[in-house]
Amino acid sequence: MSQTIPPSHYDLLDEPVVVMLATVMPDGQPQVTPVWCDRHENQIWVNSAAGRQKDRNMRHNDRVTVAILDPQNPYRYLEVRGRVVEIVEGQPAFDHIHKLAHDYFGRPFTFNSPDEQRVIYKIEPVHVNAGG
Repeated sequence: MSQTIPPSHYDLLDEPVVVMLATVMPDGQPQVTPVWCDRHENQIWVNSAAGRQKDRNMRHNDRVTVAILDPQNPYRYLEVRGRVVEIVEGQPAFDHIHKLAHDYFGRPFTFNSPDEQRVIYKIEPVHVNAGG
């Protein structure tokens, strides 16, 4: 059953804050990576390149956690435990990474290699903890 992200903490997802994404390795160990994300209604969208460890992990096991500390107040935070409910590849994923790059740096995304395939992971909250 889905849980709602509280509006009091939307800013942590709507502003360009680097978040920590935890995925599950095939052996059950957690794997944590800093990522860019944004919020679409009650979903968190994360963008990455196909073939990276987090991509392989989320395709194998849809359970993830996104943890965010407020850069202005480290006692204010948002933890969203959820599931990847949709994976989007192709042009929509490239459009999304360019939007994120604009949000975070004010310019188009230029860090990819020519053969890189971008992916959006749409995360639906299952459990939400909001502090501060």
